[in-house]
Amino acid sequence: MTVIVLLATTLVLAFSSLVALFPAAIAPALATSLGVSSATVGFQISLVFAGAMLTSLVGGPLTRRLGPCRTSQLSLALLGGAAAMLSIPSLPTFALASLTAGLGYGMTNPSASLLLVRFTPVERRGLIFSLKQSGVPLGGVIAGASAPALALSVGWQAGLLLLTAIALLGILVLQWPRAHWDNQRDPSTPWLASPFSGLSVVWHQRSLRYVALLSLCFSAIQLSISAFTVSLLVEDLSFGLMEAGFVMSGVQICGVAGRVGWGWIGDRLGDRLTTLSIIAMTTAVGALLVASLTPAWPKPVVAGLLCLLSLSSLGWNGVFMAEITHLAPLNRIADAAGGCLVFTYGGVLLGLPVVTALHGVFDRYTTVFLMLAGVSMIGLWLIRLAKRACQTSSPAEVSTSTASPVTSASRDHQ
Repeated sequence: MTVIVLLATTLVLAFSSLVALFPAAIAPALATSLGVSSATVGFQISLVFAGAMLTSLVGGPLTRRLGPCRTSQLSLALLGGAAAMLSIPSLPTFALASLTAGLGYGMTNPSASLLLVRFTPVERRGLIFSLKQSGVPLGGVIAGASAPALALSVGWQAGLLLLTAIALLGILVLQWPRAHWDNQRDPSTPWLASPFSGLSVVWHQRSLRYVALLSLCFSAIQLSISAFTVSLLVEDLSFGLMEAGFVMSGVQICGVAGRVGWGWIGDRLGDRLTTLSIIAMTTAVGALLVASLTPAWPKPVVAGLLCLLSLSSLGWNGVFMAEITHLAPLNRIADAAGGCLVFTYGGVLLGLPVVTALHGVFDRYTTVFLMLAGVSMIGLWLIRLAKRACQTSSPAEVSTSTASPVTSASRDHQ
């Protein structure tokens, strides 16, 4: 059952990433139809994550009310509907569709966390969650490979409608295990009555609070490296555009490998906070080395260094998600996952404009990477605070974080 649940949750997450990144992969064709610049199309990512933040706020109670499988089906319905709306060449519809896609995107992790906790052995949780999180870059790779080809062969609108058909197929397939996967749902849970319940769980438990803030730092670093590696190589290090593109592909592939590898390491160590500390330190060292690069460095060395940096800077997600399930009260895991992801998506939204502003000040991406090393060290400090909080948590704090007016541990988990 673990394999089936892992496959289902990974594919749903990959599909959400595919829909979110599909417009960016066909930005020139889409921009022409909308009558805007390609850069304007790029802002749809911000709308996607704004929508994801909204549903992360209610992801926990909604998952308990509907069940994790039904919530995943609802996520696919929103993503499929968003893809159909994106096929309409209208700028207001495009903006609304991007927000709708984000609403579906934000539901994926709370529901997946609840399913994986139920059907995954504790000692393998880091690796399993890391494998699931590999769905995000997998969706990006599929978008980059398929979107331009579909746009050229059948047209970009038909390509988006194909995504709608895939979403419908996914909803039908998930109907098969739904009765078993949703047998602990609580239909009486008021999912809109307390939209900040997930944030409350996170903020009242200090260890979760620090881990959530850590994810804000790490997601900002991850976005910056993903978004600005090509610009760094071309503008600061005299790479050709094609060369930089190949390096960027290597960076993403190493990021996938890092997610799986760090998940395995976390399980072997039996201490995921220590694993996250190692990730923070290696990210800081890697970013400092990147900050020291000049055009005189051999290009293979530069590419290798960036790929090594991506192993840690893009590989933290699965360990982070697994640690949430370890720290969170058993009856509030979905709430904690949703609450923490609000901070994660906040890092995504903040990272791009802050890094862009820093580049405007320093006019060099290498200097920006020096700042990213500092952000990583802030993350290391937050992990230290989280460890201390785990050791000193008071019974009052634990009871506050576990309190739930509408559900009990026996109803939510096996």
